[in-house]
Formats: sequence, structure tokens, C-alpha cells
Amino acid sequence: MELRRLRHFVAVAEELSFTKAAKKLQITQPPLSRQVRLLEKEIGVQLLERNTSHVVLTEAGRLFLNETRVVLQHVAQAIKIARRSHNGQTGTIRVGIGKGLGSIVSKLIYKYRELHPGVDVDVEDIPSGSQQEALVNRAIDIGFLRPPIDNTRLASAHLFNERFSVVVRKSSPLARFKHLRLRQLAQETLLLINRNISAGVYDKTLALYRKAGMSPKVILMNALARDEAGALLIATGRGICVAVGAQPYHSSFADQIMAIPLRESSAFVGVFAAWRKDERTRLVVDFAEFVRMLFKNSRKLLDLTQDSFPASKPVFERPART
Repeated sequence: MELRRLRHFVAVAEELSFTKAAKKLQITQPPLSRQVRLLEKEIGVQLLERNTSHVVLTEAGRLFLNETRVVLQHVAQAIKIARRSHNGQTGTIRVGIGKGLGSIVSKLIYKYRELHPGVDVDVEDIPSGSQQEALVNRAIDIGFLRPPIDNTRLASAHLFNERFSVVVRKSSPLARFKHLRLRQLAQETLLLINRNISAGVYDKTLALYRKAGMSPKVILMNALARDEAGALLIATGRGICVAVGAQPYHSSFADQIMAIPLRESSAFVGVFAAWRKDERTRLVVDFAEFVRMLFKNSRKLLDLTQDSFPASKPVFERPART
């Protein structure tokens, strides 16, 4: 059934005149009459009673008119949605968020949704170490993660850097310092996240120790200090944790543990957005560009504080000796 015939029927039914309907549709009357007759033949029902003086809807025609209006409205909406999707204005973006990155990612998603209310953003907590597989397997469209990144299959943008801090018990002698150096941690057991969860934090932490000529006693964890299990290990004296982010430990343990900035020149790790190199979906490509530009231009909007700072800024200022 041609949509054109439905539209022609609606025009005649609303005007109850072939002459007025033809003028409204900007066509001549004979082809309009022919299309309506073909429609009635196609469905096997008389929709209009007509003679030389008037046009009247049959009962079947009245009911058919109501349903036809609904059909045409749905078609118009479908066309609108398809065009908006083609232009990157509607659809769903699936986002993976590495541990501890939810707060800052939520701000950029809120800003994006302000500009693109027709786009849905689904989010999922995925450790950095698992996001690359999720991207390649198309389980997510864009990931916010810490390195390493498979640059052979993924495109990425360096968004900002996170500083390291040392999470300790408040009863620890280390808790009295405003800043810590690695040499002060020589006798401490290091609670270190498993590499398959966050290879970037794992590798950078051990690299910091090697650079300082130290080889820590390590206990591997499947949880970060910002997780309850990780915070519990620190609070019960199992060791200390070198962590990243503005809030590196679980808030439920704020009366038992604390974070102290680590004062080393390379005590930071990068945070990236990553997406597939072969991505062709306009919506995803545009979202990736939005993210890149937002982090480049909107430091205040995203509240990049002393614990997280743009990649273009100096990453370390040596403090005065105390």
C-alpha cells in the first residue's frame, strides 16, 4: 500500500471535496480520484460516497481515516528519528567507566545531554584492564580508562593526569605528614591492585619504586582503596596503598584512613578516552570529539583540581624543603 494513496485519501476525507483536496495537494483532480479508487480496490472497502454534489465518508471510511492519521504520524516520526540518527542527534552511546572515574565522567555526560537531549548514554563500570576487549568486541562504544591502550585497534585522546597519593591508617606514624616521599615508605607493605584490573596504575606504581631504588613487599589486591574491601585492608593494618584520584579511598572509612599526596616528579598517571579506530557511527565519532574538546577547553566545568589536571599543564612543582 502506497503512503501517497493514504495521504490523498486523508486530504479528501478532511476537505470532503476532491476539488479542494487536489488544490491542497497541488495536483489535478483526475489523478487524485484515481488514487482514491485504487485504495478502495486494494482494501476491498468503499471509503467515500460521492456524487456530483457532495462527498461523504462511509462508516468504514470514518474508522479508516482515524487509523490512517495514526499511521502517517508514526511514519513522520520514524523519518524524523532516522534523519536525526543520521545527523548524530539521536541514539544510544554505551560508555565504560574505569574505577574512580565516575564523578568526572558524569559531569561531561550531563553537559553532553544538555546539548543533545535526544541521545541516551548508557554507562557501565568496567575496570581499565577490561575495557579494550569490551571496545573491540563492541560491548561499549567509548571507554574512560587508564593505560596501556592498544593503539593498533583503538583511537584515544589523553584527557588529564591523576596524581598519586598514599592511603594510610590515621594511626600510622606517616599520618602526621602533609606530603610523603617514596623513601618514607621503604618499610611499609604495599597493597597493590592486580595488573589485570588496572595495568596503568600497577605498572606506574612499581616504576616509581624502581626509580627510587626500592623493592617493596607487595600484597596483590583485587580491590582498590576506594572499594570497601581495599579500604578495610588498609584500616586493619595490612599495608599502605599508592592510589590515584581526588577521593582514593572509600568514604565509609574516612574516620580510619586518609590520603597523603605523594611528592615525586613522575607520580601521576594519564586518563584517556578510547574508541574503535574503525568506528563509522556518526553518533559515537561526534561524542568522542565532544569529549576531547570539552577536556581541552573546560577545566573549570569539569573541576580538574590539584588531584587531577589537564595533560597540557606542568605535572609537578617541586615543594620547598621542610
